[in-house]
Amino acid sequence: LTSGQFKPLPQIIMELSPQQQQKLYDDLMAILGDIQWTDLSQLTALVMGNATLKQQLTGALIGYVTKELQAEVHYVD
Repeated sequence: LTSGQFKPLPQIIMELSPQQQQKLYDDLMAILGDIQWTDLSQLTALVMGNATLKQQLTGALIGYVTKELQAEVHYVD
């Protein structure tokens, strides 16, 4: 997908096919479970305020990119 060139993760996600985006969405929503949120800012606050949830979502995202896309991820927290 990246042809050996660096691309930011948001750009890679935007370039995914609709089927790939749906798979990633399903994986992340499975982690979020029954968490109630009304908008993106509220969801962001909930995730950033919960270290376990943040770690699970980050792990799922990195796992998807490395397994499904065979891409190398350089992560800085």
